[in-house]
Amino acid sequence: TSVLLLFPSMSKDLSELMKEATKEVHEQAENTPFMKNFQKGQVSLHEFKLVTASLYFIYSALEEEIERNKNNPVYAPVYFPVELHRKAALEEDLEYFYGSNWREEIPCPEATQKYVDRLHYIGKNHPELLVAHAYTRYLGDLSGGQVLKKIAQKALQLPSTGEGLAFFTFDGVSNATKFKQLYRSRMNALEMDLATKKRVLEEAKKAFLLNIQVFEALQELVSKGQENGHPGQPKVELRTRNVNKSHEHGPAPGKESERTRKRHTDMIPTTPLVRWILALSFLATTVAVGLFAM
Repeated sequence: TSVLLLFPSMSKDLSELMKEATKEVHEQAENTPFMKNFQKGQVSLHEFKLVTASLYFIYSALEEEIERNKNNPVYAPVYFPVELHRKAALEEDLEYFYGSNWREEIPCPEATQKYVDRLHYIGKNHPELLVAHAYTRYLGDLSGGQVLKKIAQKALQLPSTGEGLAFFTFDGVSNATKFKQLYRSRMNALEMDLATKKRVLEEAKKAFLLNIQVFEALQELVSKGQENGHPGQPKVELRTRNVNKSHEHGPAPGKESERTRKRHTDMIPTTPLVRWILALSFLATTVAVGLFAM
């Protein structure tokens, strides 16, 4: 009763409550310098690779806990692995960008590990909160993913055949609008009392904040890299860091050649440092990949 008095709108569908509860932090994220710059195509290959790496750790943790709870009634109704899961797609992208030794190459900043730890904690101890993270990530990816895919493809001169952009491609979803409607209806059917609803809404806000912290940390990595490199020659520094490393380890079988990799890097526009705050993912995910347009 006390929860109902404090939150008189809690009788609404969970999806509507989620949208209302995260509106402020969502708008804050959408108006960050990062999102504005990304939408203008101002993103470097190095930055994009760092984003993809952190998303891999995040989705690996999320999907491990989803699998752990796929038969649990607090999550089972929104279990859509074929349609939504992103880990395999991210592995494909990372092999394209880093080569066959990508697992040894990718960094996991402290902020990313904090997000990963939170996902494992709730998956093991409070699985009813998993829906907050799944909704925030996956529906954001579906909403903003196609727009961000086109922007990244153009800005980074990636192949029109889609290499490096598997994360944004949902082969199992033929109609994103209809699927999101289905997902919301399943989510709204989850059985939870008012106190649990409140905790789920708080976790959804925390999911946004964790994403913001991840991208702030990645911005710091980029800043340090440029300070230690050659700020007056950002193209050369980026080419040396990414292309030579690829040459050292050798390209992954069936992936881009050294010449192709150089071409991609040479054509990256020179841009000022952008502030790494996630919008999504959304995409934005969310690139941020997907938190941007739920």
